[in-house]
Amino acid sequence: MKLFILILLTTSALFSNVYYSKVEPYEIRNISSNVTGVVRSVKEHLLGKKLSSRTYIEIDSELDTEELNAIKNKIGYLKSTLNSNESILKNLDESLVRKRDNYAKVKELKIKSSVEKDREFYDLINSENSYLSTLKEINSLKIQISDLELRRAQLQRSIKDKNLVAQGYTLYSLNVKVGQVVTPSTPLATVVDTSKAILTIYLNQEDVLSARKTTIYIDGEKTDYKIDRLLSIADSKNISKYMAQIVVKSPRLFSKLVKVELKSK
Repeated sequence: MKLFILILLTTSALFSNVYYSKVEPYEIRNISSNVTGVVRSVKEHLLGKKLSSRTYIEIDSELDTEELNAIKNKIGYLKSTLNSNESILKNLDESLVRKRDNYAKVKELKIKSSVEKDREFYDLINSENSYLSTLKEINSLKIQISDLELRRAQLQRSIKDKNLVAQGYTLYSLNVKVGQVVTPSTPLATVVDTSKAILTIYLNQEDVLSARKTTIYIDGEKTDYKIDRLLSIADSKNISKYMAQIVVKSPRLFSKLVKVELKSK
């Protein structure tokens, strides 16, 4: 009888591997500032709650907003001037076609004096210079508009980065206070995705190849879960261990310790 129990325990050990893991949120995001500014508001009452589309941290963006409005006006003025110059260029082009034809006819006429021919030539040259000058101004306006549109995009990005939103995530921690000056890379908050959970275990070398084919038991209960992520490179901290992760349903409480068993079929 003792021999039978010993054989049974040995067989069970060969086909069942037990690990322990904390139930962690599916994703943890550490939010840092991309901008420089003074913190205007921090919604501390949202700690531990799921965030909506509303701002949970606001960094002062008043000057950015004023500059953005000014740039929008400048772009409007420049585009209006550009349209006018393009109309002028079109008229100059049509005028030049006729002046070139007229000069080509006049310079061959013997009845016209050299003074008259020179006058026609200089008039043509002046018109061509006006055309080129207008074309140069058009190109300059396009460059100015392009530069302003880039600056507008930068300001829009800055304003967005100064009004932090993380819809669907849970606010886990806040690292700043109202009135604090932040710069790029200043830690602001941590948000987590609690729509799912993840279990991380570190497998022995002999378990890696068969891990995806095993049946997973959590706290003694059989599940339909499978290994979702499996690294074939040993972990840098857990020497000779290989990280595996299992995505599971969101529990009522996170961070609790659960027993994970991998049983061969």
